[in-house]
Amino acid sequence: MNQEHSAERATPLTRIIDATLQRAGGWLPFDRFMALALYAPGLGYYANASRKFGQMPASGSDFVTAPELTPLFGRALAVQVAEALAKTGTDELWEFGAGSGALALQLLDALGDRVERYRIVDLSGTLRERQQQALARHVGKVEWLAELPETMRGVVVGNEVLDAMPVQLLARSGGAWFERGVVRRGEGFAWEDRPTELRPPVEVEGAHNYLTEIHPQAQAFIATLADRLKEGAAFFIDYGFPEAEYYHPQRHMGTVMCHRGHQADGDPLAEVGEKDITAHVDFTGVALAGQEAGLEVLGYTSQARFLLNAGILPMMEQASLAERTLAARLIHEHEMGELFKVIGFAAGEPWDALGFAEGDRSHTL
Repeated sequence: MNQEHSAERATPLTRIIDATLQRAGGWLPFDRFMALALYAPGLGYYANASRKFGQMPASGSDFVTAPELTPLFGRALAVQVAEALAKTGTDELWEFGAGSGALALQLLDALGDRVERYRIVDLSGTLRERQQQALARHVGKVEWLAELPETMRGVVVGNEVLDAMPVQLLARSGGAWFERGVVRRGEGFAWEDRPTELRPPVEVEGAHNYLTEIHPQAQAFIATLADRLKEGAAFFIDYGFPEAEYYHPQRHMGTVMCHRGHQADGDPLAEVGEKDITAHVDFTGVALAGQEAGLEVLGYTSQARFLLNAGILPMMEQASLAERTLAARLIHEHEMGELFKVIGFAAGEPWDALGFAEGDRSHTL
């Protein structure tokens, strides 16, 4: 099954993809293509020097995340982090994919002496430079790593990091399942489907054509984290669903989406390296990966309920009108409040974490 695609100008990144395609026999599964498009050293979207994070297109940015929207996000998250540090008896904070450094700054400012060391794991050298500038006044506490150490202790946070992990695409057509991959056709990249034994984790009802994703890399990441985190907790905030919603028969077009200039599009084969590529998170798969590797699920809920449990409303009451307006986007259902979810894990003895005190949806996973 072939699907044509528009012409794409040659760039150093597309030449690397072409060479990889040639070595692979002319066809790449989408997760390998996505990994190159996002993370190829110096050239992939998260490895190049483009602006990425910001509130408005005029800044040259592509999208806004909660910490860039308002510092109240980090202040509310810090309440949960402080409880987790106390409950686990640890004093280190870890962040994966720290972006502009905005969340790290908010957490460090809010937690003060409760954090002895703040460790950032980030693959992007250009983003690390931005983070170092943003965190200059905390320079004595912050350390950057390019990979996970063998052992970790402390509290882990990851905001919009799971959605940027490469996914495999599965397409059902005529009742048969195929893996969707990428080929070179003329001056552009194109889709090509190949028969596969891979399947979604649950059966998708119906006989209609269906496109979806599976998430082995995100699940492997959680399993590896579970193996390395000897004592502590972890909280991940991202957009996604439990598997019953993720693989709903009506969600037949998949969730892969691209972002550039604060505009969204569904074509990851165009403007490769110049825009973000994401997919929604299967939180059931994330929870199971953690549990099977020894973590305890502390809770799972919407971002709105998590932030309300953490006390964001009193913080908003003391903020300016402009700040309250921005913070409201974090909790309104039609904005980020419902689409974004939070899942928490404990490495060691679990407790009743305050972020999930009301509205816990763990039973839906």
